[in-house]
Amino acid sequence: MTRTAQPLEAAPELLDPSQLHTSLSNRDRPVMKVLKESLREAQQRMDDAFRQGEDIRRLIYGRAWVLDQILDAAWSQFAWPPAHQAALIAVGGYGRGELHPFSDIDILLLFDQIDPNECQDSISGFLTLLWDIGLDLGSSVRTIDQCYDEARNDITIATNLIESRTLCGDPALQNEMYDRVTSEGAWTDKEFFKAKLAEQKERHEKTNNTEYNLEPNLKNSPGGLRDLQTVGWVAKRHFGATYIRDLVDHGFLTEPELDTLNKGELYLWTVRYALHMLCKRREDRLLFDHQRALATYFGYEDQEGALAVEQFMSKYYRVAMAMSEFNDMLLQHFDEAILRIDDEQSIQPLNNRFQIRNNYLEAVYDKVFEHHPFAIMELFVLMAQHPDIQGVRASTIRLVRNHRHLIDNDFRKDIRNTSLFMELLRSPERVSTELKRMNRYGILGLYLPEFGKIVGQMQHDLFHIYTVDAHTLKVIQKMRQFRHREYREQFSIAHRIVNQLPKIELLYIAGLYHDIAKGRGGDHSELGSDDVIAFCRRHHLGKWDTHLVAWLVRNHLKMSMTAQRRDISDPEVIHAFAMEVRDLVHLDYLYVLTVADINATNHSLWNSWRATLLRQLYMDTKRSLRRGLENPINKEDRIEQVQHEAMLLLARQGIREQDIYDHWALLGDDYFLREDAHNIAWHTQAILEHGDSPLPLVLIRKTSYRVFEGATEIFIYSEDLPTLFPATVAAMDQLHLNIQDARIILTDHGRTLNTYTVLTDDNQPLSENPEYLANIQRHLTEELDDPEDYPEIIQRRVPRQLKLFATPTRLTLSNDPSSQQTILEVITPDRPGLLARIGRIFVEFGISVRKAKISSIGERVEDFFFITDSNNQPISDPELCRQLQQAICQQLDEHVQKQ
Repeated sequence: MTRTAQPLEAAPELLDPSQLHTSLSNRDRPVMKVLKESLREAQQRMDDAFRQGEDIRRLIYGRAWVLDQILDAAWSQFAWPPAHQAALIAVGGYGRGELHPFSDIDILLLFDQIDPNECQDSISGFLTLLWDIGLDLGSSVRTIDQCYDEARNDITIATNLIESRTLCGDPALQNEMYDRVTSEGAWTDKEFFKAKLAEQKERHEKTNNTEYNLEPNLKNSPGGLRDLQTVGWVAKRHFGATYIRDLVDHGFLTEPELDTLNKGELYLWTVRYALHMLCKRREDRLLFDHQRALATYFGYEDQEGALAVEQFMSKYYRVAMAMSEFNDMLLQHFDEAILRIDDEQSIQPLNNRFQIRNNYLEAVYDKVFEHHPFAIMELFVLMAQHPDIQGVRASTIRLVRNHRHLIDNDFRKDIRNTSLFMELLRSPERVSTELKRMNRYGILGLYLPEFGKIVGQMQHDLFHIYTVDAHTLKVIQKMRQFRHREYREQFSIAHRIVNQLPKIELLYIAGLYHDIAKGRGGDHSELGSDDVIAFCRRHHLGKWDTHLVAWLVRNHLKMSMTAQRRDISDPEVIHAFAMEVRDLVHLDYLYVLTVADINATNHSLWNSWRATLLRQLYMDTKRSLRRGLENPINKEDRIEQVQHEAMLLLARQGIREQDIYDHWALLGDDYFLREDAHNIAWHTQAILEHGDSPLPLVLIRKTSYRVFEGATEIFIYSEDLPTLFPATVAAMDQLHLNIQDARIILTDHGRTLNTYTVLTDDNQPLSENPEYLANIQRHLTEELDDPEDYPEIIQRRVPRQLKLFATPTRLTLSNDPSSQQTILEVITPDRPGLLARIGRIFVEFGISVRKAKISSIGERVEDFFFITDSNNQPISDPELCRQLQQAICQQLDEHVQKQ
């Protein structure tokens, strides 16, 4: 990782320096053309060698050597001051002698005793030549004094200059610059180390502090190349280490660890080289489409239960985790050697096996795990019980790594270990922190082999943004966060429940196992339920506890599915859900598990609308359970109550009671069951004031329903026409509105009351700017004035990531005897204009939409439409059903394919 400042080993098979200079001496060929062709041919030779399995080190170092020859030849084309006054210096990664196909070429034009402006023509000509031959150049022109000043003020510049070597000119100039920028006056060892730690922390935060993002960055994600380089920079700055193996001599690494570290770095180099080669540009992000190409390139093939891309990424994640573990261990070593070297030693004994040394947990002697294997589990429990401990000493981390093999079936059955693990789950502090530490040290997957199967297992979709194990541990982290006061406002119900649950550890077990069976095939909820039963028995949980946890794992998707797919304003839906939940204890556990699961899946999924959706389902189910499942709410009583409350509101506006009742007589029971009193009063007043106007009535306001809190309601009162629904959704699509819910009510006099709940196209609340809302109202009124001439479906490009997951559309049709309507379920990839296209098909088939349930889940939508034929009857003709399904699937799938 750190490299010698001596010239790199020659690689004449890539480029012949003598031939290069001979070609340059031929004045008939332009210099730029000669250099450009030489560089291109050398890169082609390197790529060919890479495909044939050449040692990646020869290629990475070889490209740096090739660039040395190119830059030396280019430098010689211009007039420069004497060699002791001007030099060309390679810095950064190029200074280390490491270059991938499209890495930055960072150079410094270094001057001493003269003003660089005196060489402006040569500098300009030299840099222009390098750009013209196609180099991705990062250049700076400085004197030694300027290097010192810049390095003192910027840790990135200081780091770049530390990794420097002379290409042209007197090496003494670079040596003098190096001595200046590494002096105590620029950065002390402690300042430099602290700055690099802060830099790494900031970099990790940008990638969610996990190695397991589904589209990781080979350089900047935890466990990436930058982490290894950070170790090298600190080692070079403080210890003067030329090679990373020098850390073995300093006692920070063992030979086996060095071998693992080197293999990990070479693997990351290999993947990065292939990524650059396949993309034909500098690219360090393993985007989904790149992952697939790399998996194919490296020879992975799809297998039952594991796609080729999943196998490839699993290897990457495991390497990244190992590199991250080494990064932690070495930086902790450096912390002691640099920051705490002068600290007075403070030792606090904990027991016969562990003590705290200067706020770090330490094994008392080297054979503690060999003599007492259960101490491996005890270490994490002690860390949780002593939250003031800052970490585990590097020497103890090494001992854990060296004794992981002791975790076998006997270890897992040992009552001491099962008791310690349950003690960790019951700890009031640091449960999620220590579970993550167990995972990073490779302990959790060994203690729970079923968890080990999901370590590094990717979920190749856009709904999840983490691997299965990273998502699982984030679920538990969210559960822990719900306890804290600062989360009380954002997660008020979860905060209250978590602090009242009788056995909080049961919630954590359910979180640990809810996705444990993903990737095995079959229903992961059912398989996970079997796994968690075995866990509970091994850990001596009672029968009731076991049944509760197994029920939670088996039903962990039930609440979110009900909230997002069903009409939870329907008392029958609430009644059915309550019958499945059965009691408040199950409801409380399930609610917290559901909220944590959504928040840990994808941070963009959780918004005020989804929050209130689940809160409403929770509160209504809780109310139903409290009243008794055998006595559901009487529909007639509910209608009478809501009409009475609405009448009181309308009476304040001076509206005649008879006019109200005449209007209400035209509406069916369904309207009063699905709308609240405030909405009914709002609608009624506006409709009566609208009178017999032929224009549609369009109203807009923030929703009064807690279910859709944060969203906006658009109410449309119009003549009932088959084209009204497609015209409406097409017009809303033009306005970049994302429809979350649709309620469609027909009157007895040929009118329709439609309420659409909307967010912006990025799932945010609409602006409350009056002019903006008036523009929406005006646009809808104009477009719906003649629904037969409904708006053109807008053409917007399908996002790149969504096109990668263009799974075929799935439809189901079923008739609902209670409502005398046909239920159409559409599951398809999301894309602009989706509802408008479906609406157009409805028109072609003479179908009317009576109700709609709109749900967006990651990259796909799951929409329900309650429809009838032209006679307002369910669709019973099998041939018509077949044709309708065929038309929707064909048109929606063709739309994605054409994009």
